[in-house]
Amino acid sequence: MSESTRVGIGYDIHRLVEGRKLVLGGVEIPFEKGLLGHSDSDVLTHAICDALLGAAALGDIGAHFPDTDPRWAGASSLDFLAHAVELITEHGYSIANVDATVLAERPKLRPYIQAMRESLAAVLRIDVDQVNVKAKTNEELESIGRGEAMAAQAIALLITR
Repeated sequence: MSESTRVGIGYDIHRLVEGRKLVLGGVEIPFEKGLLGHSDSDVLTHAICDALLGAAALGDIGAHFPDTDPRWAGASSLDFLAHAVELITEHGYSIANVDATVLAERPKLRPYIQAMRESLAAVLRIDVDQVNVKAKTNEELESIGRGEAMAAQAIALLITR
């Protein structure tokens, strides 16, 4: 097979609630609320998983880690990401780069961006300069802007040989 590229996009959103840790890109961020869900609900990592799986035409995170399976209750989303990397590698792909955006009104994420990039790059088995993470507010619009939820979008470029 000749070298080619594949692109995938990912998206995730979770409700913010009290009594949960806030984890983004595998990094715990001090905040009074966390993301509600079956696993650690790391929207950033979930979006990246879906981008990778989508680029390789391997389904989505829900197909591989259903929220009905008790094995994944409270699981680290970095484990999901590691599994996605294994799958795409088994199918002959390598990651060229990942670009992601977290949509959150609060807390301010700039101080944690580099740690997120490093955490994600380690699991993705790529250099940190191949991972970009941005944070944007929703300008106080809709559920994200009201501080009720956080979301993330990601795009991944895979190379196949």
